[in-house]
Amino acid sequence: MFGAGLIGFTKGKDGGRDAKFHGTADCYPSQNAPWVGCTIVQAKHTNAINASFSDNDFCNFEKRTGILFDELPRIIALVEAGEAQNYLVISNRRLSGIVQPKLVDLVSSETGLDRASVAVLGSQQLDDLLELFPEAKSSVSINPLQMPLIVRPDDLAEVIEGIREATQLVSEDEDRSVPTPRTPLKEKNQINNMTEEFGATLRRLYFKEMAIVRQFLYDPINERFKASYQEAVEEFQLKIVAKRGAFDTFDDVFNYLFDLLVGRSGILRSNRRLTRVVLYYMYWNCDIGMDKDDQAV
Repeated sequence: MFGAGLIGFTKGKDGGRDAKFHGTADCYPSQNAPWVGCTIVQAKHTNAINASFSDNDFCNFEKRTGILFDELPRIIALVEAGEAQNYLVISNRRLSGIVQPKLVDLVSSETGLDRASVAVLGSQQLDDLLELFPEAKSSVSINPLQMPLIVRPDDLAEVIEGIREATQLVSEDEDRSVPTPRTPLKEKNQINNMTEEFGATLRRLYFKEMAIVRQFLYDPINERFKASYQEAVEEFQLKIVAKRGAFDTFDDVFNYLFDLLVGRSGILRSNRRLTRVVLYYMYWNCDIGMDKDDQAV
């Protein structure tokens, strides 16, 4: 993207590698409007499974701590010295459409760099670039077939972030009318072998939130979140179909799925209640588990 003039440096204390480029980039961010001047590139690698730019260890906006805040003084010094006109940070973390502009705004406001001179790239962008530059992928011998099978909660994390940003869950004493699900809960619980006590507890804790989740997903402005929700539903349902026989009750399925998700996603781990709410919505809305029209799950 930058050309042969890009100079890479050795691995830093945080496991990241830095690079520097001076001149006019070959094609970044585009051939028509490439970056000009001195570009500082920072690559922040993590071994954590399904890590996110939203994780507090990378950037805690409220406490002003994390990897990005640790780097800001250095970048500010380079900008003030006239040694940085552009800044690019890359990481093998998930980058959502919600947090990306926040990170760009933060770096821009702290350093004085124009927003157009700041960029953040995550794992999805890296995947896209590897497809765009296949010679780069082949040069490092990346073979997806050799990678382990990993359950990815990215789509659900996208939905959780969207709901968290768009609305707050209703208070305990607020009444919400909720549409009737396709299969009544009592019948659905019996079909799926969910215990009466567990089903009643889920209903008591989360049923009042179903209208909020439904309204969010069916709002036309949230179409991309609805698509992510559907992707998550399909993956979860297929996993449930494959593993249902390993669990005595659907109580165990629900808890196993929740533990698996929060164990692999910092976003979901920091929004545990909202994650349970959306999982319960999936169940209540007959998106996962059996209903009266589908007895073969």
